[in-house]
Amino acid sequence: METYLLDWANLLLRWLHVIVAIAWIGSSFYFVFLDSSLTPPVDEQLKKDGVSGELWAVHGGGFYHPVKFNVSPPKLPEHLHWFYWESYSTWLSGFALFLVSYLWSPSVYLIDPNVMSWSPAGAIAAALAFLVVFWLLYDGICRTLGQTENGDAKVGAAVLVLVCIAAYAATQMFAGRAAFLLVGAMLATAMSANVFFWIIPGQRTVVADLKAGRPVDPIHGKRGKQRSVHNTYFTLPVLFAMLSNHYSFTYAHEYNWVFLIAIMFAGAAIRQFFVMRHGHKLGRNPHPWKYAAVGVVVLLGLIVWLKPAPVATAAVPENVGYAQLKPVVEQRCMMCHGEALQSKGVRLDSPDELKKHAQTVYQQVVVSKLMPLNNATGLTEDERALFAQWFKTGARVD
Repeated sequence: METYLLDWANLLLRWLHVIVAIAWIGSSFYFVFLDSSLTPPVDEQLKKDGVSGELWAVHGGGFYHPVKFNVSPPKLPEHLHWFYWESYSTWLSGFALFLVSYLWSPSVYLIDPNVMSWSPAGAIAAALAFLVVFWLLYDGICRTLGQTENGDAKVGAAVLVLVCIAAYAATQMFAGRAAFLLVGAMLATAMSANVFFWIIPGQRTVVADLKAGRPVDPIHGKRGKQRSVHNTYFTLPVLFAMLSNHYSFTYAHEYNWVFLIAIMFAGAAIRQFFVMRHGHKLGRNPHPWKYAAVGVVVLLGLIVWLKPAPVATAAVPENVGYAQLKPVVEQRCMMCHGEALQSKGVRLDSPDELKKHAQTVYQQVVVSKLMPLNNATGLTEDERALFAQWFKTGARVD
């Protein structure tokens, strides 16, 4: 029953996490587009009111005319929409999913004895520390370097080094699958913390000053904008890290930390292309195709680098039945998919149950090689070949 309830919690939390993440990322992408597409106002009244940019757009059968005030509007409207629950809901649902998926069973999901053998409590503490320590270091970099000359470039370089160190450390401490996810969660935590500690408090200060009739300090807008831009470049790396657990060939590689850094760099470069293309359309900057080209070249390089090496064909019988597969299933699969524990609702402790899940077994064991998780039971390539031949010859259980 515990496994069944955990599966439901995993399903519902994952569903919620995807929904609110779409809302957060969607609004983030929209405002980056909006800032990059604004043009100086034409109307004299808008200029007098302090409008620094405007955009005319059509969508869903209607016309929209958003404008941006350089510091603050001349009069605060009665109804003001705040963008923060998208961020908070994404982080809260993501952390809850991380809790039930990884922290609930650290021995299975976090720890790979071939990488580092340590206690479940130690692995949990280290995983949580990754989220907190990265934020503190990142925030310190922004505080100390962000307001100096060429501050954005200095911060970008320092954060890149920090992310590289974190990616290497994670892959040397945790199971590959968990390491990739943890680096993504680390960046996502910084993104949401930017909203919670900087962007929203700065906006609340501006609103409070406007209501009290005090002059508005533009530093709050500048700081919020800086953190918002950082969030933009973190987005595609985070999305990759969240999806990577479905593709074992990425995190199971000997140099998985190099792959992780490279693909995050590619994602950031491609994001830069999309950010700058809006300005290019208005003649503000050259065509940013070089950024997209760099990202694509890196991705192609990774595809070539990770291509599977030729392996000797395992010697397996032409027809494999249940009798030949049974001892392998009992030794490698039953601890998680037997009568006592039915992970993901899958049982393989009888011929009929094995045949019932034949397609799933073939996909997870042979194609994606996701199972056994972290190969904890030591399934060999010859045994995977046995599963493959059994499935291809009809998954016989007679």
